[in-house]
Amino acid sequence: MANGKRSSLRIILVLVVILALASGGGAYAYFKQRTPGLTVQTEKVARRNLTEIVTATGKVQPFLQVKISPEVAGEIIELPVKEGQNVKKGDLLVRIKPDTYEAARKSAEATFRSAEADWTTARAEVAQAELELRRIKELFEKKISGEADYDAAKTARDVRTAQAAASQHRVDNAKAAVRRAEEDLMKCTIYSPIDGTIAKLNSEAGERVVGTGMMAGTEIMTVADLNEMEARVEVGEVDVPLVKLGQVAKLDVDSFRNRKFSGQVTQIANSAKTTLAGSQQEATKFEVRIRIADRERFLPGMSVTADIETRYRTNVLTVPIQSVTTRLPKGAKKPGEKVSDKEKEERREMQELGGLASKKKEKTEKPFDVVFVVAEGKAKMIPVQRGISDDAYYEITEGVTEGQEVVSGSYKAIARELEDDKVVKVDNKPKEAKPDAKK
Repeated sequence: MANGKRSSLRIILVLVVILALASGGGAYAYFKQRTPGLTVQTEKVARRNLTEIVTATGKVQPFLQVKISPEVAGEIIELPVKEGQNVKKGDLLVRIKPDTYEAARKSAEATFRSAEADWTTARAEVAQAELELRRIKELFEKKISGEADYDAAKTARDVRTAQAAASQHRVDNAKAAVRRAEEDLMKCTIYSPIDGTIAKLNSEAGERVVGTGMMAGTEIMTVADLNEMEARVEVGEVDVPLVKLGQVAKLDVDSFRNRKFSGQVTQIANSAKTTLAGSQQEATKFEVRIRIADRERFLPGMSVTADIETRYRTNVLTVPIQSVTTRLPKGAKKPGEKVSDKEKEERREMQELGGLASKKKEKTEKPFDVVFVVAEGKAKMIPVQRGISDDAYYEITEGVTEGQEVVSGSYKAIARELEDDKVVKVDNKPKEAKPDAKK
C-alpha cells in the first residue's frame, strides 16, 4: 500500500515538472514573439539642392585703409583731427616742426649758389685757355713759338676743361641736395591721401615721432574708408582648397544680431598663419578676404562669421548626415581587439610568403561608409558613396534609391548598435516636451 502511494506521488511530481517546462517554453516563445526590435527613427531618401559651406571666423576691416607714418622725424606742432572725424582727400592731418628742415634747405641752396659760381668761373677759365691755345698754335705754326709752349697751352686747356666738368657735377649734386631738402620740408606737412575717417589716432601734439627713413617709423594714425568694408577670416588648411575667388559668402556680424549680410571672396592668402590652438597644438590657417556688399555702419575689429558657398548640387539624392556611419568588413578586427594565436600564426606564414597578409589586411580592414535601410522590419546595411554636404544632408552618389527608408536616429543605434539584418522598430512620432518640474 505504501509502495502504491509513493508511485502515485512520483507520477504527480513528474507531471508537475512536465507542465512547468511546457508552460515555461510557451511563455518564452510568447515573450520572444512580443519582444520589440531596436527602436529607431527613419527618413526617406529624397532629392534636394545642396550647397556646401566652409565656415570661418575673423574680423571686419576697411577695404581701403592707410596707415599714416611720417617720412621725417621731429615734433608734432599741429594735429587738427580727432579719432572718428571724417576727412577729405587733401585735408591737413599733421604738421611736424620744420625748423631743422628749413635750415637744411637754406644750407643746400647756399651750397648750390656757390657751386654755380665755381662752375661759372671754371667755364670762363676754359674759354681763356682755349684762346691761349689758339694763340700759341698760330705762333707755333709760324715757327715763332716752340713745341714746348704749344704742349703747355694744350695741357692747361685740358686741365681747365676737367675742372669745369667737376664744377658742373658739384652743381648737379647741389641742385639734388636742394630738391631733397625741399622734399623733406614738404614732408613736415601730411595731408589725407583718401576720403575717409580717422579710424585710429595714436599720437598727440607735442610728441616726437620717428620717420620711416630711419626705421619702421611712428604710426600716427589710420585713415579708413568705412563705406567699403571687408571680412578677413581664417580658413583651415583642409578647407582652403575649396575656396575660390568670386565665391559668394553669407556673413553674420556679432554686433548686428538676427541679420545676414552678403559678400564675395576677393583674396586668398598664399602663405599660412600658424598659431597655437588648444593643448598647444599648432593650427595652420589661411587668410581669406570677403568684400561686404551691404552698406552698414560696420566698425573695424567687429567679429564676423562667414559661410562661404563653395560647391553646389541640384536635384541630387540625399540622406541625413547622421544616417551615414562607418563599419569594418566582416571578420575584420576592431581597434584594440585581441588577435588569436591562430590568426597571428596565419599572418606570420603569409608574411613569410611575401607580405601578402599585410597588404590584404590594409585593404580589407579599412572602414567604409554605410547607411541602414529599413525593409520588412529589419535594418539592411548598404555601402554608399558620399558627395558634398550641407549642414543637414549628405549627397549620396551610389548605394541608395529615392524613396528608401534610412535610419536617421538614434545616434547610439547608428554608431554602435545596428547590424545587418537586425530587427528594428520604427518610431517616428515626435517626442513630447517634458513638463517643467518647477511648475
